[in-house]
Amino acid sequence: ENISDFSLNITDCTQVVVPEEVFFTVAAAGILENLLILIAVVRNKNLHLPMYFFICSLAISDMLGSLYKTLENIFIILCKMGYLTRHGDFEKKLDDAMDSMFILSLLGSIFSLLAIAADRYITIFYALRYHNIMTLRRALVILAIIWAFCAGSSIAIALFSYEAATVIPFTILFPLMMCFILCLYVHMFLLARSHAKKIASLPSSTAHHRTNMKGAITLTIFLGVFLCCWAPFVLHILLARFCPHNPYCACYMSIFHVNGTLIMCNAIINPMIFAFRSPELRSTFKKMFYCSR
Repeated sequence: ENISDFSLNITDCTQVVVPEEVFFTVAAAGILENLLILIAVVRNKNLHLPMYFFICSLAISDMLGSLYKTLENIFIILCKMGYLTRHGDFEKKLDDAMDSMFILSLLGSIFSLLAIAADRYITIFYALRYHNIMTLRRALVILAIIWAFCAGSSIAIALFSYEAATVIPFTILFPLMMCFILCLYVHMFLLARSHAKKIASLPSSTAHHRTNMKGAITLTIFLGVFLCCWAPFVLHILLARFCPHNPYCACYMSIFHVNGTLIMCNAIINPMIFAFRSPELRSTFKKMFYCSR
């Protein structure tokens, strides 16, 4: 907020402000939609699979992102009303906690997408050994390691966020992980045809392969949506740290609220993709709504 206010003094660009009602509406919708995904997976035993557990991990990350923006907006409103000060000790600890939640949401989303991509890769190219390679217990261990690492990293980055040695690895991690996931998808699609020919003689292999490729396409859509929603905010962090006095950087930082809204939109779009492209989830949602009625 201070950086955004300062940027107005060195640029002619007008700060774009998103109404508070929009913030809360989008955040509430994202939290409720992802909560619905978690409830659907818990209630349907057919969805107790590593793939859907990784999807639940992504849903939790999206919920944390929406919750972070909601709490941040409430914090700003209280500061403007005079109930909180910008430089108090309690307010600084609260700000660090919210920053840690934001970083946890970002890292959780990245590593959840990576786990989903790896799971889809094993499903396509090691279909006959998939259940031996990716067991439910192994998936839970992977998720435990992911969230333990993300929690520790988020706390460390939030505490030392003013150090360049902390900001640089954090911002480099984002494009590196995205490039790795993208290369994994490209490799999947390039080898998909040749792999399909090898298993074409197996019973029901064609239908199984089509299902796996549909899942790969769905996850590719997830990746594209994630990049569009999170990349502008990560760029904002970089510019705020390394060129806050540059007029062009300050002009970009004037759309800070728009970038924050995009993060929350990601939490809304992902569940829609799940519900639209997953027959199992669609069926579970219908049963849930019919039972409630």
